[in-house]
Amino acid sequence: MSMIAAFYSGKSILITGATGFMGKVLMEKLLRTSPDLKVVYILVRPKAGQTLQQRVFQILNSKLFEKVKEFCPNVHEKIRAVSADLNQNDFAISKEDLQELLSCTNIVFHCAATVRFDDNLRHAVQLNVTATQQLLLMASQMPKLEAFIHISTAFANCNLKHIDEVIYPCSVEPKKIIDSMEWLDDAIIDEITPKLIGDRPNTYTYTKALGEMVVQQESENLNIAIVRPSIVGATWQEPFPGWVDNLNGPSGLIIAAGKGFLRSIRATPMAVADLIPVDTVVNLTLAVGWYTAVHRPKSTLIYHCTSGNLNPCNWGKMGLQVLATFEKVPFERAFRRPYADFTTNNFTTHYWNAVSHRAPAIIYDFYLRLTGRKPRMTKLMNRLLRTISMLEYFINRSWEWSTYNTEMLMSELSPEDQRVFNFDVRQLNWLEYIENYVLGVKKYLLKEDMAGIPEARQHLRRLRNIHYLFNTALFLIVWRLLIARSQMARNVWFFIVSFCYKFLSYFRASSTLKA
Repeated sequence: MSMIAAFYSGKSILITGATGFMGKVLMEKLLRTSPDLKVVYILVRPKAGQTLQQRVFQILNSKLFEKVKEFCPNVHEKIRAVSADLNQNDFAISKEDLQELLSCTNIVFHCAATVRFDDNLRHAVQLNVTATQQLLLMASQMPKLEAFIHISTAFANCNLKHIDEVIYPCSVEPKKIIDSMEWLDDAIIDEITPKLIGDRPNTYTYTKALGEMVVQQESENLNIAIVRPSIVGATWQEPFPGWVDNLNGPSGLIIAAGKGFLRSIRATPMAVADLIPVDTVVNLTLAVGWYTAVHRPKSTLIYHCTSGNLNPCNWGKMGLQVLATFEKVPFERAFRRPYADFTTNNFTTHYWNAVSHRAPAIIYDFYLRLTGRKPRMTKLMNRLLRTISMLEYFINRSWEWSTYNTEMLMSELSPEDQRVFNFDVRQLNWLEYIENYVLGVKKYLLKEDMAGIPEARQHLRRLRNIHYLFNTALFLIVWRLLIARSQMARNVWFFIVSFCYKFLSYFRASSTLKA
């Protein structure tokens, strides 16, 4: 029997960020493997037009939770939604709910965060730093608390090449940052943001590093561990391969390329794509919760959940596999042929990519205006290019993460736990995983009908032929204009024709002599 599954039986568990991608998978795994747990508290932000119960019902009736109902038929009774808003300093939790959380909670999984790279510093600090500080304060008042697991990111210290399983200090103390956010106006915050984040690429990575410092400073009497996943992608195995429900990470790029909006990307082909399946992260997180509560380590342990050091896959290989899957399973209503080139990192290439992306969008919007419809493609393309620009930092670099604690934990698990809570990425077959990922994006995220694949493939071939014809015609027109206006172009053209003629003449002559 699984020791980890048995450990969570009868426990009251608090999950923040349970309505997010990883939070849903964490909740599903808990309910499926430990159906006898007492209750799962989830903090849910009030939403206009929907009650908390309706939001929970919507989550539980998704494809993700189909298997759970076989193991835990009364799953609705196991989840207790608590109205809370992490943007508020006190989370806006009622006194009754707060008292229940404080008196009953055994395990806390803190998954909530803003993952927007372009978020302003004030909002990023509130969700990634201040909210963590306040949740730790709540945890210190929980008499039954056995473990507090904080989900960070492997890129919190992406300004370093080699990253160990330790907490690295930031130049400014988190408390000073939190205090300054309360009285500085937005204009000053925007002005000082580049100086504060330093050589980190965005506010997300910076505030996640600050959040780790808060955990270190506020964890004196608490049993705490930190899990650092890298780029979290679709499920690998559980509850089924390829499930994904958001546009973060590679999912947005897969859709953009599959629909034909993304034709090229400025990346380093040999850079390691440190992608990690979401169910792998969840399995490690639950194992860390068990180990932290049962073994009570003397210090806060950090666990890297990464793939690059144990089972690396570079962006070039990943891109080729995505394209191969597109050929077998094209996305419907593609704008142009889906393909992405991994190009060199220089200004000329970047400028040409921007032009080649925007030009068709402008032409298509012009067509929409002529037909009396609202133009939308240029706006969509600008948003896509802005997203790609924010990702370029991560797809042009490689990092080295030590995984001593993660490997130690793996060795502590029984064979049954290693099977049920598998987080060994060395077993991951990348070709199979990427294909399932692309299929999952098509099926679960875009909700496209898989029966329409043959028709979509024919449509794709037609678009590809049109694309080749358009490029050929454009080349001939431009070349004809150059020949008409440039003596140098005419000389080059005559040289090419003369060279080809001489080569063919030589080839025929040598063939005649041999005969």
